[in-house]
Amino acid sequence: MEVHKVVAPPHKSTVAKLKTRLKETFFPDDPLRQFRGQPNRTKLIRAAQYIFPILQWCPEYSFTLLKSDVVSGLTIASLAIPQGISYAKLANLPPIVGLYSSFVPPLVYAVLGSSRDLAVGPVSIASLILGSMLRQQVSPVDNPLLFLQLAFSSTFFAGLFQASLGTLRLGFIIDFLSKATLIGFMGGAAIIVSLQQLKGLLGITHFTKQMSVVPVLSSVFQHTNEWSWQTIVMGVCFLLFLLATRHLSMKKPKLFWVSAGAPLLSVIVCTLLVFVFRADHHGISVIGKLQEGLNPPSWNMLQFHGSHLALVAKTGLVTGIVSLTEGIAVGRTFAALKNYHVDGNKEMIAIGLMNVVGSATSCYVTTGAFSRSAVNNNAGAKTAVSNIVMSVTVMVTLLFLMPLFEYTPNVVLGAIIVTAVIGLIDLPAACQIWKIDKFDFLVMLCAFFGVIFLSVQNGLAIAVGLSLFKILMQVTRPKMVIMGNIPGTDIYRDLHHYKEAQRIPGFLVLSIESPVNFANSNYLTERTSRWIEECEEEEAQEKHSSLQFLILEMSAVSGVDTNGVSFFKELKKTTAKKDIELVFVNPLSEVMEKLQRADEQKEYMRPEFLFLTVAEAVASLSLKGPPLNNV
Repeated sequence: MEVHKVVAPPHKSTVAKLKTRLKETFFPDDPLRQFRGQPNRTKLIRAAQYIFPILQWCPEYSFTLLKSDVVSGLTIASLAIPQGISYAKLANLPPIVGLYSSFVPPLVYAVLGSSRDLAVGPVSIASLILGSMLRQQVSPVDNPLLFLQLAFSSTFFAGLFQASLGTLRLGFIIDFLSKATLIGFMGGAAIIVSLQQLKGLLGITHFTKQMSVVPVLSSVFQHTNEWSWQTIVMGVCFLLFLLATRHLSMKKPKLFWVSAGAPLLSVIVCTLLVFVFRADHHGISVIGKLQEGLNPPSWNMLQFHGSHLALVAKTGLVTGIVSLTEGIAVGRTFAALKNYHVDGNKEMIAIGLMNVVGSATSCYVTTGAFSRSAVNNNAGAKTAVSNIVMSVTVMVTLLFLMPLFEYTPNVVLGAIIVTAVIGLIDLPAACQIWKIDKFDFLVMLCAFFGVIFLSVQNGLAIAVGLSLFKILMQVTRPKMVIMGNIPGTDIYRDLHHYKEAQRIPGFLVLSIESPVNFANSNYLTERTSRWIEECEEEEAQEKHSSLQFLILEMSAVSGVDTNGVSFFKELKKTTAKKDIELVFVNPLSEVMEKLQRADEQKEYMRPEFLFLTVAEAVASLSLKGPPLNNV
């Protein structure tokens, strides 16, 4: 067999290595490549288009695209108006704030966002988290003005955090919310949100402020004397109607407009029934008179000092991460369906600036909602103009239609919320996780039950902690396998995976499948020593020649640190004492360079014991015979 020589990696200065590492860490998509070799005018235009994506598609915008965007914009507006009012109530905020949050943020996103399908506005989970975290210290009933100030301040911190992640290219931080974590968290939050709506669906006036399942159910059954049969009948009827329209649209996607228009239709019919029969005098609570007019400025309400600063910063951080994760996931989902690219870092900046501007214009945390984005996509949205159309529709509502909502019953808002969040319970995805990865399923259950029985933020913290623990286990306990030869070939594979693979007498071939660093070097030392002892015992029992060569297949060792170098040095000393030669196969350039620098005496990085493949190593070393004692 021809043996190929292992060559040393080309020399790179420390500055060049650092530059490469930083580029791959923070700029894996190389956003500056579009500017190379271009004249200054082109660079200026592309820079403006990069910062403001609206400049990319606006010059080519046509009347045909406008027709599609107007239809989709009006469609999502019919969904956004009732949902905005409902989600504001969920966040313990005045209902009008939900409409404010459906007016300004979509305009900002239309200019800065890169997704064509993302429909921006308040979302249920962020509303739940915001309301529950702030309510721990401030009562929205006893001190509504302070609560509103803290909500706007939390929105500012959420936007600042989101924009900072995008600007500093630190989007990988949100990847710690794994799919299993999000599915469990969203499912648990959906159940808590739904149970919270029992207050409105049953007509209860004295309800618990806690968010876990036990206090909520206790509050429901402790106040049975407050249940209103009129409220229950109306709530059940409209809830069944909304669920039926949702089911119909899922079965027949072409009828998306049925479920999109159902919430607004429910609000209109419910409001008419209450007004005509004066049901507000018979136990059915209504939202009351709403303020007319556009968003008033709120920058003077932001609080950056005082005893509540830590609370708003923590609330902004948690709601910022959750809403950012949801918005980017939704944007990427529809981008993949339509085969276009969504820049995650640009989305973070867009969503962050959207919330910063929103905090100064009486809005609370907003992001891209899956339900509205799905309707937007099904309605045929072509560009972000659909968000502008939705915003204009909400503006008209704020200016002229507010008196119409005075008799809207709270029960229908609860039904709308339940219908919206029920889609967050993803049972098929949970079953798929069970089939693929049992530990991920455990993480999902911890997030789910943590949210249900503890609190939203504690459930999220437990799930993230378990995910980090899994990563630490993978880092500190990397996979390492014994390789054997598949008869009749030059292929070497895991002995426990490929049953036909056979060990070569006199050789122990190990594959290290991770970087070697301070976190795992001791484990790898113990693991390797144990395998050497077991192999020697096996060779002695089978009366083969003694173990002569330890071959380390290093194709998957992407890096080493000083502890990793020490691991190889100590391994060399251990094998030398046993008259075993240490052989390296296909070390990567960074690993090879560090090992060569550390091996000043040329003790273990000798050319005759460096090979490109395991087959070449075995074939070449079999001809040389047993090694000399190097001690």
